[in-house]
Amino acid sequence: MNTDNSTRKRKPAAKTSSQPQLSPVKVASKAAEQLVELLGREPEGVTGLEKTDDGWAVQVEVLELRRVPATTDVLATYEVNTDRRGALIGYRRLRRYARGASDDD
Repeated sequence: MNTDNSTRKRKPAAKTSSQPQLSPVKVASKAAEQLVELLGREPEGVTGLEKTDDGWAVQVEVLELRRVPATTDVLATYEVNTDRRGALIGYRRLRRYARGASDDD
């Protein structure tokens, strides 16, 4: 009987995930930051967040054109698609509108 444990092979620990999943808040923040890098415009805020099969779809409101008075500023809503780790996959502008415009038809 061999009592020497040094010759036994250890099983590697089960790999869970190379990176932990981000919280929805982190995903939204990261998506807005990446959009800023691409557009060079500051976001007004995140207006939507949805988990998809491949990651996340984040809607970000952006100031497109500053005007005087501010009530006539032009804003746009962008959809930013990310993978599960929050890395940008793509984006597109959904709509452009004057600040304070209603969604009512």
